[in-house]
Amino acid sequence: MTTTLWTNQDLDPRALRDAFGVFPSGVIAVAAEVDGTLTGLAASSFTSVSLDPPLVSFSIARTSKTWPDLRRAPHLGITILAEHHGQVCRQLAGPVNDRFTGVAVSASVEGAITLDDGIAQFDCTVYSEVEAGDHLVILLELHAVQHSPGQPLVFHRSAFGRLAV
Repeated sequence: MTTTLWTNQDLDPRALRDAFGVFPSGVIAVAAEVDGTLTGLAASSFTSVSLDPPLVSFSIARTSKTWPDLRRAPHLGITILAEHHGQVCRQLAGPVNDRFTGVAVSASVEGAITLDDGIAQFDCTVYSEVEAGDHLVILLELHAVQHSPGQPLVFHRSAFGRLAV
């Protein structure tokens, strides 16, 4: 016998956001040098996609004012943020001119920017963009990777935390 747990109803955006928030995710920085300026943002929708070709993805709101600049960069840097990066993540979501203040970064020859103390860094290029409702799903092809020990910054229920290991 099947029991009905809920009925179809309009999806309230706040209730939907709260429901999405029960699933913890890691947080990344996406950055590049664009027209001589460090440009970046934080995203919590990062996932691996494919090994052949090597692809990852993240989602960004279609209203993002930063993504149109980042997408012009020949290469993007992705940094998986470490558990101590809560303040850096808030900076990357804050005023554009303050996003990299006091943040140690490295640049690839192609202009990909990564945070020096992240737990993984990727050099990548835009493979594809897929329109998905009020967001874009960005598929990135990887060209280089490095990683180091550490625990990831975790985003859960609209707050930053860490893994209990």
